[in-house]
This record gives sequence, structure tokens and C-alpha cells, in this order.
Amino acid sequence: MKEVRILEIKQSVFADNDRQAQLLRQELREKKLFLLNLMSSPGSGKTTTLMRTIEALRDTLKIGVMEADIDSDVDARTISQSGVRVIQLHTGGMCHLDAEMTRQGLEGLDPAELDLVILENVGNLVCPAEFDTGATKNAMILSVPEGHDKPLKYPLMFSVCDVVLVNKIDVLPYFDFDLEKCREYVHRRNPRAKIIPICAKTGEGMKAWTDWLLQEVRGEGYGEKT
Repeated sequence: MKEVRILEIKQSVFADNDRQAQLLRQELREKKLFLLNLMSSPGSGKTTTLMRTIEALRDTLKIGVMEADIDSDVDARTISQSGVRVIQLHTGGMCHLDAEMTRQGLEGLDPAELDLVILENVGNLVCPAEFDTGATKNAMILSVPEGHDKPLKYPLMFSVCDVVLVNKIDVLPYFDFDLEKCREYVHRRNPRAKIIPICAKTGEGMKAWTDWLLQEVRGEGYGEKT
């Protein structure tokens, strides 16, 4: 029987994307533009958290938002009510953004005068974690109803994140969610990840999150354009 030829397509695709991501990250650093990649599953509260974040920081930083979805402009319309610059990105059926897609989005957003751009990635705990977008930092939201075992089930997502927001803590009494177990499981995957419990709806814990983000943005001179 003739031997079947096998091509390792994914490896080359990821390697090329990683190179593009590194180039984009360097360009952002030179422009003093901070790019935050915000990821989560659908329904975790990304848009509500984003609106609260903008509300807290828009008088301090010039903020732009890129909304990524397979289709629709629902989230972009919501974010536009905050008064910040926003653009909708359609992925054409793909469940993630890669570095080149992110670059195209930034060009469409025209962020020359911005300090902070937040990319609200496609709602998914798998694909977005596989592709480096070139972001300065990665953040993800895990909501209480999803369960504290998600770091065990979706290890890559938690491994690539610099900060994990545990959202909807107002409903902790009604769900079998163990916050300490969640911390343990996250740090098992990523010992350096910062974990911040929040409730985007009520605002609880949001100051700890926005203080962290502002400190990161300003850490290397970001947010201080002349």
C-alpha cells in the first residue's frame, strides 16, 4: 500500500501567525498603543464588563474598541453608546481573530490618537486562545454560572491570559461555584495569572480591575502621548 503523505498544516499556520503577532506587538509598543485582547465564552458578560471599564477610564485614557463577531453589529451598537471610537469586525464564520485580522481592524479603527484599544474577541473558550492577536495583554472572563472547573477543561485559554475576571459573583450563593478551587485551578495552569472577582452588573470589584488595567497601560509610558 502506498504511504500516505501527511502535511502538518496547523504548525506552519500558527508559526506564521506568531511571527506576525510579534511584529504587530513591536509596532504597538513603538506607537505607545496598548492593545487588550478580551476573551470569554458567550454570555459571560464581556460587553457589560467592557461598558463598565470604559465608564471608569474614559476620562483618563483615550479608548477605542474593536468588536469581533461571526455576524451582526449588536455589541458595537451597544458600545457606541459610551461615546468611544468603535468598529465592528466580522470574521466570516471563523471563531477567532489572528494577528493579521487584528492589524486590519486597527487600521480601520484609525487609532493614532488612542491610548488603549480593547479587542472584544469572538465568544469561545477554544479558538481565540490558539491564535496570538499581537495584543499587549490578554484578559478573559469566567462567569460564575459556567463553573469553577473550566480551567481544567480549557487549559490553553487560562494559560495565555494575564488576568482572569471571575464575573457575576453576585450569584455565588445560587451556584455550586468554589472561588478558592477556581483560583487553585487557574494557578495550576498559569501561576502568574492575576484573578479578580467582579460583578459587572453591580460594579463590585470593578475598581480593582480598572486600577490593574490603568497601571498596565501606564507601565511603560502608555497613555502619556504628547
